[in-house]
Amino acid sequence: MRDLGAGFGYLMKGQRWVSQHGKQFGMGLLPGLITLVLYAAALVCLAVWGDDFVTWATPFADGWTSPWAGLFRGFLTGVLFALVLLLAVLTFTAVTLLVGQPFYESLSEKVDLAEGGHAPESGLPLWRELWISARDSLRILVRAAVWGVLLFALGFLPFVGQTVVPVIGFFITGFFLTEELTAVALQRRSVELRERLALLRSRKGLAWGFGTPLAVAFLVPFVAVFLMPGAVAGATLMARDLLGETAGPARGAGEPATR
Repeated sequence: MRDLGAGFGYLMKGQRWVSQHGKQFGMGLLPGLITLVLYAAALVCLAVWGDDFVTWATPFADGWTSPWAGLFRGFLTGVLFALVLLLAVLTFTAVTLLVGQPFYESLSEKVDLAEGGHAPESGLPLWRELWISARDSLRILVRAAVWGVLLFALGFLPFVGQTVVPVIGFFITGFFLTEELTAVALQRRSVELRERLALLRSRKGLAWGFGTPLAVAFLVPFVAVFLMPGAVAGATLMARDLLGETAGPARGAGEPATR
């Protein structure tokens, strides 16, 4: 329980940090706004042509008597929209971080400078950092998709599917959101994906306390945009905690992270 509270505390500290640094907050909004426009366009297209797609994908239902064909296809359209919406929530952070890599790297570095007097650097060129970020995000997306399919299937269970399963879904989504956000600071410390996951699994309460409220808030697109800069700042503070870093002079760039 203490870690749950600490994780939420880092989320709040991050929001407070960017509120005190207006320029960083303003620059951090741009990637989220760009991603929001792209996702909104995709969802509008799905709303307009989703029925046509489902009809095209289910030719076997053409001969069904009314109203069964309409009910069946309407159900599939609803399921398709729900899955795409879930996928949007799961991928919004990854895509926004990829689009805003330079902005969020700069924000994370400034948080490190404020807390420890030094910002570790990976020493890698920008294109290499973007490639690693995209590759790791895809790996996380695959893991999240597996959980999503499992939870979708469990959602058909009476009572449990409508009560317990959604709660579990938010905690799982929160864990993966935390991984994506802490990756900004941890990649600069040359911490690989497997090590990042191990760190977060060792402090699941911390990850849940930070990411689960974000998962709920990110259901509202505009809220996600405005919370992203503070989420990156808070995730940087949490990454320092996970690695046992303390305030004061930090190690030189390229030195191994403290475990």
